[in-house]
Amino acid sequence: MSNPPVTELQSARIPASAASVASAPGQSRTGELFQLLRDGRARTRAELAEMTGLARSTVAARVDALTSLGLIAPAGEAFSSGGRPPSRFAFQPSARVVIAVDVGATHILVAATDLSGRVLAESRVEMEVSAGPEAVLDLVVGLCRTLLAQTGRDARELAGIGIGLPGPVEHSSGKPANPPIMPGWDGFDVPHYIQRSFDTHVVVDNDVNIMALGERAFFWPDVDSLLFIKVATGIGAGIIGGGLLQRGADGTAGDIGHVRVPRGDGVLCRCGNYGCLEALASGPAVAVALTADGVPAATGEDVLELARRGNLKAIQAVRQAGRDVGDVLATCVSLLNPSVIVIGGGLAAGGEYLLAGVREVVYQRSLPLATARLRIVQSMAADEAGVLGASRMVVDDVLSPASIEALLEKA
Repeated sequence: MSNPPVTELQSARIPASAASVASAPGQSRTGELFQLLRDGRARTRAELAEMTGLARSTVAARVDALTSLGLIAPAGEAFSSGGRPPSRFAFQPSARVVIAVDVGATHILVAATDLSGRVLAESRVEMEVSAGPEAVLDLVVGLCRTLLAQTGRDARELAGIGIGLPGPVEHSSGKPANPPIMPGWDGFDVPHYIQRSFDTHVVVDNDVNIMALGERAFFWPDVDSLLFIKVATGIGAGIIGGGLLQRGADGTAGDIGHVRVPRGDGVLCRCGNYGCLEALASGPAVAVALTADGVPAATGEDVLELARRGNLKAIQAVRQAGRDVGDVLATCVSLLNPSVIVIGGGLAAGGEYLLAGVREVVYQRSLPLATARLRIVQSMAADEAGVLGASRMVVDDVLSPASIEALLEKA
């Protein structure tokens, strides 16, 4: 496949700080105009002028500027009642490519997407995050290069790289903050390390946060209050409130894995406390409990395989894990009143057993008003929730009004 022409957008690196800069008074509104076209619908200059209240000449100039960046392109002609039919313009997701990375406790999934989040190619490898930041990120860099080659794209066409990590992250710096299962990662400058190989925008966040972004963007776009619960090697929640991801003051919002649960007395968690949800309901914890009950299981996947084969003890163990998660979520429902709770992660792949336990407790213990319209569902994005969210995180940064203005100033 031959490489497409490199436009001004493709050759210009977006400053990492641009996405966080609010539009200043008097600044060109080209970036704001572009937001109207991000939905993919083709519109004429006249339609854009009517929507914005801007003069047609102003809209025409801004459309020309966005076209020069490669972000929009002509998309046919509108009906004309007389004279030359007006041209329509639409967002061009293929203008740039995004690399999305989901680093789990035992795996790395890397995908190349376009600016709409459509996955162009992906690669998954098994690797322990405990191998350390250099080993993991060197592998990530290698996979990035491979995917760019597979998709026939050049590194100059990168809009950015988004990375999810299985631990707390200081989002403003991209540095992990005391991650319990990531020895050697604390305070490591992940964006700088990646930028030694790729001169592009790099954003990093907790893996459950990006899963929440991905699930909401692609499957629940009209839901403004959503919880994404990952039940795997660890347990965490991504919180969408008012349509926005809620990270909290220090980026640890949603760390429900270390909330104490009623039946946790005497169960030691790796965080040093007793009775944490993660110590009872995570994949490894359920495997340990099942083994102690006479059914050998080394991992959460082993537990799920036993459940799929109809092993009653395995089914009961997964359902009990759901009840434990439900104990914590019942409090979350009272506190946050979400519209949707999405259950994802490795242990959720077992189907209805985990969800049945969650629903049993949440609907029993929460007030009827809080659960009257509450939906508790399995993740539809499944294994791709992380990379979809990482892509969306990058796109929202680099296509923000401030970032578009920064590109226009540089062009």
